[in-house]
Parts: sequence; structure tokens; C-alpha cells
Amino acid sequence: MKELSPELEARVHKSVEYFMQGFGCCQSVIAAFADLYGMDEKTALRVGAGFGGGVGRLRMICGAVSGIVTLVGLQCGSTDGEDHEGKAHCYKVVQDLLNQFKEKNGSVICADLLAQSNCTPNTSTHVPDTRDTHYYSTRPCARKVEDAARIFAEYIENGER
Repeated sequence: MKELSPELEARVHKSVEYFMQGFGCCQSVIAAFADLYGMDEKTALRVGAGFGGGVGRLRMICGAVSGIVTLVGLQCGSTDGEDHEGKAHCYKVVQDLLNQFKEKNGSVICADLLAQSNCTPNTSTHVPDTRDTHYYSTRPCARKVEDAARIFAEYIENGER
């Protein structure tokens, strides 16, 4: 991966800090970039809240990946329902960035990413796991948040629209 500007590198680190403070993967990625789109921290954290645990703790699409998708929508999403070209462009950006994540991590699915680290995904409850030393030492999530934030930061740094 290429070297980022200090400002974007700080945003990547901030995304990991959010995660280490107990926020979900999606929340952490969105909040680190939210101000670029006129969104305050509290709103960003709320927008990403339901994506935790692979969407409502169902271990589907990774929350960090959902953060990328949300940010791409803020960056280049169409606001015209008839703008097929704009929709196609946004979808292409999402596909390109998610393919980068998948190439680096092997999947965009939360359950798969956890299984790669020998974590047994639990979908039998809506209650989040306790964030403690064991949680942080056995989960790959902080690295996935960093990867997602870095992929999005590189996209921004390349001046993409």
C-alpha cells in the first residue's frame, strides 16, 4: 500500500482508536471520515451502529466493509433516481474498493474473517461481546478497520470522485 498524506494517515489511525474505544467496525470507519462530508461525529456513529457484528450481529458483510460502502455513497452517490450513469459509477467504486479489501483479507463476510482467526462467530444472541483484553487479542477486527480505512483513504488521496 502506498504512503498516505499525514492527514489521511491520521484518519486511518483514528478509525482504529474508535474501534478500541468500543465502537463497531462500521462506526469506526465512518466516524474517522465523517467531517469530510459535513457529518458530525454523533451522527456518523449512529449511521454505522446497526452494521456491528456483520449487520446486527448476524455475521454477514463485515462492518468495516459496510463503512467503505457508506463513505463511497457520501463521496460519489447519486441523488437523482434516474441517474443511471451516476449509480453505475458509484457501484463500480464500491466493487473496486471491496475487491481490494477481499484481495487483502480473503473475504468481505464477517463470519469468514472471524473464522480465519479461529474465532467462532456467534449469531444466537443480539447482545454484543464484552470488550476486554481477550476480545481484542483474539479478534482480527482492528486490523480489518485499519484496512478498510486505508483503502478508502487511498481512494480519496487519488482524487477519485
